Amino acid sequence: MTENFQFTLKGKSGGARLGEVSMPRGTIRTPAFMPVGTVGSVKAMYLDQVRDTGADIILGNTYHLMLRPGAERVARLGGLHDLIRWPHPILTDSGGFQVMSLSALRKIDEQGVTFKSHVDGSLHHMSPERSIEIQGLLDSDIQMQLDECVALPAERKEIERAMEMSLRWAERCKVQFGNQPGKAMFGIVQGGDIPDLRVRSARALKDLDLKGYAVGGLAVGEPQHVMLEMLETTLPELPTEKPRYLMGVGTPDDILKSVARGIDMFDCVMPTRSGRHGLAFTRRGKVNLRNARHAEDMRPLDEQSNCPASRDYSRAYLHHLLRANEALGGMLLSWHNLAYYQELMQGIRKAIAEDRFADFMGETTEMWARGDIDPL
Repeated sequence: MTENFQFTLKGKSGGARLGEVSMPRGTIRTPAFMPVGTVGSVKAMYLDQVRDTGADIILGNTYHLMLRPGAERVARLGGLHDLIRWPHPILTDSGGFQVMSLSALRKIDEQGVTFKSHVDGSLHHMSPERSIEIQGLLDSDIQMQLDECVALPAERKEIERAMEMSLRWAERCKVQFGNQPGKAMFGIVQGGDIPDLRVRSARALKDLDLKGYAVGGLAVGEPQHVMLEMLETTLPELPTEKPRYLMGVGTPDDILKSVARGIDMFDCVMPTRSGRHGLAFTRRGKVNLRNARHAEDMRPLDEQSNCPASRDYSRAYLHHLLRANEALGGMLLSWHNLAYYQELMQGIRKAIAEDRFADFMGETTEMWARGDIDPL
């Protein structure tokens, strides 16, 4: 731990990077996967379970928390860490993506975005300054700039307008953030699927000399090859000595391929959301526990795992819970999935340290391709 925010690059294997973010509340081993705690909870999980899976940091959502329970209330209660009993680092997104995707009525201009709450229809205004103010009230350790995220496909003119607006907002966010010892503000590269706009955005953000950089707007429905092409275009423009965060990504395969291109941090709701719907990610690929083949299978999901949900509960029981709509089914599979994601990240870090990431990637992909164990 350290009193300042510090990123240390500890090794490389091809394009993959091994590093460490040091902050007053703890150390984040990178490449890192951040479980999503949207409203102050990682859905269907106790936070001590989340920690036990190997998570160093979780993500909170500014949009949702400002609506419920309210940023000022969270501050009066001692901040988000105290409220949710998570003394380790928290990253908060700016709220911009949720404003764009969840609000039925919104108006965007140079000052920010005015929107109606999806909860009760109340009217709110989110400026770059207010976004950073809210994240400060939440006592977030890593705070994200407010940006405008355009859903793809979109016209170049619209993508360029949003990208340039996001750059101006980044400057205002930096001023509002000021000097917060031990904390960091990250900028967000935008530019859709247009390479020269991505380059312009990355270069302008680099000039702001922020403590970290995210790549945004790439988990919005575009094909994987487009995402990877944009990473290959963008990452060479970002400083090597700063952490790189790919927002909202993704599947285990997305993570492997993005690490190979130099990404250090990820977040995604996929492991918990998929778990609640009966889908497990395993070392042998995806397994749908709702399928009838599991109904009388007393074998666990993964007997090699250290996670009790993966190792100690039978497929037959998980199948039964899901078919009976019992909450415990989603809880156990969310636990399993988060444990698998963290196990994957641990394997990635070990492989980079040993300079064998390409081999690890091939071995992991080959195991996924084999598919699940044979039915009984």
